Amino acid sequence: MVHFKELQPTDHFEITLPHALSANERQLLTLFYQPLTGAEPISLYLTLWAEAESYMPQQYNHYYLMHVLSMPLKKVFEARIALEAIGLMRTWRKDSTNERHFIYELVKPLDAPSFFKDPLLSMFLFSKIGEGAYRKLRQRFLIQPSKEQYEEVTRTFIDVYRPINQSLPHDGLQEIIASQADYPFYYEQFDFSLLQAGLSEQLIPSATLTVKTRETIAKLAFLYQLTPLQMQKVVIQALDEQNKLTTDRLKRAAADYYKLTVSTEAPAMAKIFDKKASEALHMENLTKEQELLQYLETTPPIQVLRDINNGKEPIPSSIQIAEDLVIKYSMPIGVANVLLEYVMLSTDMKLPKNYVEKIADHWNRKQLKTAKEAMDLARQERDKYTKWKQESTTSKQTATSQRKPAYNRKNGRDEQVPDWFYKRNEQQQPEKESTVDFEQERLKILQKLNGAGE
Repeated sequence: MVHFKELQPTDHFEITLPHALSANERQLLTLFYQPLTGAEPISLYLTLWAEAESYMPQQYNHYYLMHVLSMPLKKVFEARIALEAIGLMRTWRKDSTNERHFIYELVKPLDAPSFFKDPLLSMFLFSKIGEGAYRKLRQRFLIQPSKEQYEEVTRTFIDVYRPINQSLPHDGLQEIIASQADYPFYYEQFDFSLLQAGLSEQLIPSATLTVKTRETIAKLAFLYQLTPLQMQKVVIQALDEQNKLTTDRLKRAAADYYKLTVSTEAPAMAKIFDKKASEALHMENLTKEQELLQYLETTPPIQVLRDINNGKEPIPSSIQIAEDLVIKYSMPIGVANVLLEYVMLSTDMKLPKNYVEKIADHWNRKQLKTAKEAMDLARQERDKYTKWKQESTTSKQTATSQRKPAYNRKNGRDEQVPDWFYKRNEQQQPEKESTVDFEQERLKILQKLNGAGE
C-alpha cells in the first residue's frame, strides 16, 4: 500500500509552531476548514497544536498518534496530506539508515476575508455547506466595508525606502517576486502563453496579468476545468470599464461561464484517494453501457471532444459547436455529449456544423432530457440521419471512410461501448502542430474575441 512506502509507525516526528494560534483561529478551523477536509485531519491538527504548545520540545513516533487519535496508520497519513494540501501543515522528511524523521510545521489558517477571496477555497466550502450556511458565515466574519469601488494605493516597502549604501546593486529591487501561496498550488502549470496568444495587447495589456491575477486565473481554470481558450472569454467578460481585472469580477465571470456551458450545479472537489475508491466501488455494479451513459451525463462536452479525439485539444470551431448546443439550443449536458459523439463517429471524426444543427433541432423538438433517450432515438432514426449526413457532405466522401457509432446498431444485437471510451484515460503523446495552422487559428480567435469584447 502506498502509505507504507511513505510512513511507518516507528518513524519519529517533531512539531514546530512558528506562530501562536488564537481562539478565533480555532473557530476558523472548525467552521471553514473542517467541512473541506473532514473531522479526522482537523483532529490531527488540534492534537499536534496541543503538543506543540508544550514548552519542552519532544520527539514522538507515529504509534503515539495512532493511539491518541484511535486511527490506523493509513488514516493518519491521509489526514496529514489533507492538511498539507489545504495549507495547514508543511512537512519535511530526513531519511537515515534505520528510520525516517519528520518535522511537522503547523500553519495558521487564513483569516476570513482571505479565505472568501480565494476562488478554490470559497467555492469548495460553498459546495460542502450550501448557500444558506455559506451566507451566514460571510455575514458573521466579514464585517469590514466592501472595497470593491476602491483602488488600493498602499505603498510598498521599496516605494518608501531606498538603501543608503550606493554600492549595493539595484537590479534586485526591480524583480517581481511571487508571494508565497497560502496553500500549495502551482499556477505555473496553466498555459498562460496560450491564454495571452488569443488576447489583444490593446484589450488586455500584459501588465494587467499580475502575479496575483495569474494565480486567480489558474485557480479558476482548475476549479471549473476550463482550457486557456475558454479562460480567454472569462477574462474578457471580467474586464471593468477601465479594462482592469479584479479577483471578484474574475470569480463572477468564471462562475457565469461555467453555469452557461457546463452545469448549474456548483463544482465539487474530492480527495483523490476517496474519489478513486468510490468510483471503483460504484463502477463494479454497472454494465459497460451504463458506465458510458453515466460518463456522458456528467462530463463537460469539451472533455468529451478531447476523449473521443484521443486526448487532443479540440479546435476552436469544434468548441464553439459544443458550446452552442448547451447555450444556443439549451440542450442537457448528456444529450449534447451523445450528439457530439454520434456525429463524430459517423462522419470519420468530423463535426459538420449543418449536420450537427439539423440533428440538434430534431432532438430539441423531441424534448430529449437524458443521454439514454438520445441514444435510443439515434438508434431508431439511424436511416434518417444517414440520409441527412449524405445531404450535408460532398460527393467525394465515401461510405467506406465512415465509422459507425457503437449505439447505431439494430435492436436485438449486443450493444457495445466505443473504443475511445476505454482509451480516454490513457496518456497521449502530444503531436506537433504546423506553425501556419496555429497562426491561422490564433488570428481567428483574436478576431472573434475582439468582436466579443465590443
